Amino acid sequence: MESRKQINAIFPGTFDPITFGHLDIIKRASEIFDKVFIIIGKNTNKNNLFTAKERLLLVNAAIKEIPNCNALIHNGLTVEIAKELNAKTIIRGIRAMSDFDYEYQIALVNRNLDKDIQTVFMIPDTKYSYISSTIIRELAIYNKDLTKLVPNVVIEHLKKKFNP
Repeated sequence: MESRKQINAIFPGTFDPITFGHLDIIKRASEIFDKVFIIIGKNTNKNNLFTAKERLLLVNAAIKEIPNCNALIHNGLTVEIAKELNAKTIIRGIRAMSDFDYEYQIALVNRNLDKDIQTVFMIPDTKYSYISSTIIRELAIYNKDLTKLVPNVVIEHLKKKFNP
């Protein structure tokens, strides 16, 4: 009997901070792929609230119960880290059609860089479809209840940032 080849995927993003929408996609991806790497990157168009190391800490705390997931920091091109990790799939989350236009363009660029790496779009559960890290940061500024939107560890770190 021939053994099956392990299929790795990456889920890149800034995760500033990680939300239940992100976790929904990570959990479902972990059921499809043998190994899922959450790639914490820097988007040059964004000013991050948390440092890369803080985001790594938060992501690791959030995924600790998902055995086939690992998080790491990478500041280069997504396709390069995919190759490094032997991942043939890039997972991208889409909340709305407005996300699709941007993600579609990025997927085409990545495909142009490496035709062997595929992009898979995943849609979060509808109860998380409106959540974004930007909205979370905005609500945190005003000390609003975030318990249905992000893990407790994120809430604790947001409170330290906005209500020291």
